[in-house]
Parts: sequence; structure tokens; C-alpha cells
Amino acid sequence: MKGDYLGHLPGHDPLSGYLKHCIFPQLGSQCRNGIRVFRTNGSNAVYIYEDRETNHCVVGKFFYSERMPDWERAFRRLNREYHSIGTFRALLDSRIHYVAKALGRNADLNRLLVVEYCYGESLDRVIMRAIRENNDALLFGKLKALAAFLVSLHNRSAGNRPADFEKICIYYRKLVRNLNGLVSGGEMDFLNSLCRTWHDHPAMWQDREVLVHGDATPANFFFGDGPHVITFDLERAAWTDRLFDLGRLTAELRHFFYRATGDPYAAEPFIGHFLWEYCGHFPDRESAFRSITARLPFYMGLNLLRIARNTYLDHRYRRQLIEAAQTCLDRRTP
Repeated sequence: MKGDYLGHLPGHDPLSGYLKHCIFPQLGSQCRNGIRVFRTNGSNAVYIYEDRETNHCVVGKFFYSERMPDWERAFRRLNREYHSIGTFRALLDSRIHYVAKALGRNADLNRLLVVEYCYGESLDRVIMRAIRENNDALLFGKLKALAAFLVSLHNRSAGNRPADFEKICIYYRKLVRNLNGLVSGGEMDFLNSLCRTWHDHPAMWQDREVLVHGDATPANFFFGDGPHVITFDLERAAWTDRLFDLGRLTAELRHFFYRATGDPYAAEPFIGHFLWEYCGHFPDRESAFRSITARLPFYMGLNLLRIARNTYLDHRYRRQLIEAAQTCLDRRTP
């Protein structure tokens, strides 16, 4: 599905000329019969443009929009994602791990980035299909492929600089502030005290900095046949602890299963499988697994709090996510 159909792009629109003369020719399209426009369901100003003659598609992401009315900041975000795409594509093996290619950027058109349109089944659809069809093998297989993707990215980019856990704690405290009105003052103090406990533990500072996707949510990964993994939306790519990606993905798994089944622990077999497969790419799998799972509760708790911010979720479920986050965070530190 491409999204909501909005109509045809007017020929006099400067965007039409840019797509017709600079972007679609890269795909062998001339756009002689015009360009269709579809709006995606994401939170950003992202649209899909389709050549009516060939049905070739591209994705256009506008960094300057009503949600981001800051011209300079939008420019920085545009350039950051554009360069991140190049870095990711250089690091990963394109035969099985694919990053959507940047086809162009135009700062004058509301800070526009155009990337190729990729086909595949998204992880969120895989999760829901596995739940609906009671098909554990389907999800196990895709999580194994995704683990190989992420560990390749992380290990190939790892350097000697320690990951700065202080930056993660700053992000955590910002998330907690954003929960104002959903948690009491006492709960906010308790959540911040839990962060301080993790902050003071040496294990949280011992891993090396790696390049992370930064928004490792199920909607941002597509799957082809077998082990093929496709990713995009690299706006939040950053150099930090690998657990930033692992914690986000595992919290999302827990959220999907919790919301669909009512069981807060229904995702545990899949989370364990994903982490075990990830650690299988280290010389000492068991040692890597112990290290990662010891630090994971903080990152999972952080990301459950992040999900709880979403106002489209009902109040009762958001509170359940906050309570689940507190349970994770209140475990004994490594």
C-alpha cells in the first residue's frame, strides 16, 4: 500500500519539474503522463510519487513543514540523513542488507530528500501476521535476519571511543518530563532516581560507540525473501551505544504483543531469540548475551516510556506501559 491517494502533481509545481527532470530519469521514467501523489501515514511530511506511465515510485521527505517550521534546523536534518544513507550503504553488504538509495536533495523545495521506493513486508506487518496466524516460525526467521543486519552495522562501525551513557540519560530525563500529566510528581521523581542508579553503574559505560539506526521501530524495516533486510528513515542515525537500537526494537516487540494479546510477557520468546541471534555474531556468544541482557532493562524501560507518550493510545494502556517500564528499570543493575 502506498498510502492515501491525493491526486496528480500539477505540472506548474516546481516539484513536478524537479522530479521529472532530475529524479525519475534515474529510474528510466520520463513522466510523460504525469505524476500521482500519495500521502504516507507517518508522522513526518513524507509522500510517494508515482510515474503514471511506468508506475515507478520514489519517496519524498520534506524536512521543513508545519511540524518543523525551522528552516535552518530542517536543513541540518536533511543533510544529516543524506550523509547517513551514504555511510550505511558503504558499511553494509548490499547483497542481503539494503539501504534505500538517496536519489537527490533539494534544499529550496522545503528541504526535500528523495529516496528510492522499496518493496517488501514491513516488520510491523510480520509481527501482526505472526500473532494472527499463530506463526512463530515466521517471526523467528525475520528476527534472525534483522539481528544479522543490526550486528553487521554495529560491529563494522565500532571504534575505540567509549559510548557516552550521559547522553542517553539526558534523553531519558527528557522523556520523563514529557510524561507530565500522565505520571504523578512522585512517580517522576522515582523514575529519575532509577536513572541515577543505572547512571552510576560502571557496566553502562563500558561498551564502544557504534553507528546505530536511531529509530529501530518495526515500520522502518522491510523484508524480502530469505535473509534480505531493507531499511530507510535514517534521520536519527547516531553514534552511541548499540543498546540504543536493541532496546528500541525489543520494547516495540513487547508493545506489539502486549497490545494485541493483553499479555505483557507474550513477546519474551521472540525477544530472547532476537538477542541470542544477535550475540551469535560475537566470538563468545554467551558472554556477549550476558553483557547485553544485563544492560537491556534500562534501554527497554526507556523505550517503553517513549511509546507511552503516544496520545493515540488509550490512557489505561499508556499507564500499563509506564508500569512495565518501571518494572524493567527497577531490576537490579548489572
